[in-house]
Amino acid sequence: MVAPSPYSLVATDLDGTLLRADDTLSERSLAALARAGRAGARHLVVTGRPAPRVRPLLDDLGCTGLAVCGQGAQVYDAGADRLLWSVTLDRELAETALGKIEAEVGQVYAAVDQDGVDGLTLIEPGYLMPHPTLPALRVARRDDLWCAPISKVLLRHHTLSDDELAATARSVVGSLATVTMSGPGTVELQPCGVTKATGLALAADHLGLNSEHAIAFGDMPNDIPMFEWAAYGVAMANAHPELKGMADEITTSNEDDGIAVVLERIFD
Repeated sequence: MVAPSPYSLVATDLDGTLLRADDTLSERSLAALARAGRAGARHLVVTGRPAPRVRPLLDDLGCTGLAVCGQGAQVYDAGADRLLWSVTLDRELAETALGKIEAEVGQVYAAVDQDGVDGLTLIEPGYLMPHPTLPALRVARRDDLWCAPISKVLLRHHTLSDDELAATARSVVGSLATVTMSGPGTVELQPCGVTKATGLALAADHLGLNSEHAIAFGDMPNDIPMFEWAAYGVAMANAHPELKGMADEITTSNEDDGIAVVLERIFD
């Protein structure tokens, strides 16, 4: 019999956290999440990936409930295959933000995630996908990125580090957008004020849950708002130093079932 736990909500990032490098889920992690579920805890995926790129992974998890996608810009109902809530990034503001960044650092290369459950990921010439397993459509020119509503813009620079690019973007973008760094080669612009925490709070409220009984797992600076919202934050061994610095605990890496290590202890 599983003993009572103080956590009724388990929030997990995907890339670098729950997923292994090959985008697969370990049997141990699946078993640990199932154990938490039997104890009454709800599992919420909270990811930068847009809803269409998350749907196959939710199937692998057997998830028919909610997921927070697009860095918090989308709350997705997997069972109904619909967005309960979404917010888009104004395309004119996105273009203005890109211009301000390029005025500081020279040319950047951009991609966008379109809004909606069937939205595409579009990439302009020169942009290299950090996750080659994720489907994307290359367009002929930057103007083609703005053909439909978008949830976020993804940025890359051929010489600047992610930290350098993100720092510069934050210094010039201001209130035009929220700047996040969500993984190697992934600096993003999303609607101003939107973070993983805002999306997680909406999803939790929909489920009748709150931050006081939430444990969150992550690996990158875009998980910081989620750690600030949750009662307890666990960083992976492979996490960015900025996230490790504010974590309540550091577990083993995503390759070594870091989430399972913690959940097995909590729900023992």
